[in-house]
Amino acid sequence: MDIHSTRTLHNGVQIPLLGLGTWQILSGPQAENVVGWALESGYRHIDTAAAYDNEQSVGRAIERSSIPHNELFVTTKLWNTDHLIAEKAFATSLKKLNLSYVDLYLVHYPISQTRIQAWKSLEKIAKTGQARAIGVSNFTVSHLKELLEQCEIVPAVNQVEFSPFLFQKELLEYCQKNKIQLTAYSPLTRGLRLDDDRLLDLADRYRKTPAQLLIRWAIQHEIVVIPKSSQKGRIIENGNVFDFSLTAKHMDVLDNFNENFRVCWDPTKET
Repeated sequence: MDIHSTRTLHNGVQIPLLGLGTWQILSGPQAENVVGWALESGYRHIDTAAAYDNEQSVGRAIERSSIPHNELFVTTKLWNTDHLIAEKAFATSLKKLNLSYVDLYLVHYPISQTRIQAWKSLEKIAKTGQARAIGVSNFTVSHLKELLEQCEIVPAVNQVEFSPFLFQKELLEYCQKNKIQLTAYSPLTRGLRLDDDRLLDLADRYRKTPAQLLIRWAIQHEIVVIPKSSQKGRIIENGNVFDFSLTAKHMDVLDNFNENFRVCWDPTKET
């Protein structure tokens, strides 16, 4: 297993286990540099969104890298206000990215009134081949159950906030049962739990950083993980998680860190 290791989505598309998250990475030179550093250090999975306002910079970085798109995995997302014009919004994202297709297109958030209609539009997009896979983000078990009762295409991915401090076991098991790949965003708790004494003790035992342990924990749960950093050294560090494994005992220890700690929005409040 290495930085190019993948999971197979239910439609046969390969998604790299490790990706770069780009939320709050500023459009322009910063985003271009950050994506460029990630690609140079071996990352092949880049996650962006219309709402991040950096799709154009991500596209420029990909073009500058000279790595062909068929060796990359690019994800972008449909924003909440665009649910009723999803196909138009998708075309705008493709244009900004300067790509002929994306590898994964997600409904960013399960807005009550429009999420099913948005999904129907994504199904149409998938049939054109311009999105190799489609999925959702921030969907809870109840949101997924509702969708699975009405969808023609089962979501390939559900991207949610996930870490040992927010160990959504029921959601993970539901996704696994239904062949929906879980992807973890904010896996490092935006740094707010990296100084946890229990985590520091485990990191010391493995001679790894706390961040590397959190990423490795997700990977060993067969979760795709997309840590975000705007610092070159940390981007490289976050990728160096394939030369060790956590024991079953220590995986269990980390599982029990759960305290329902969120650093982002709480989709359980969206009925």
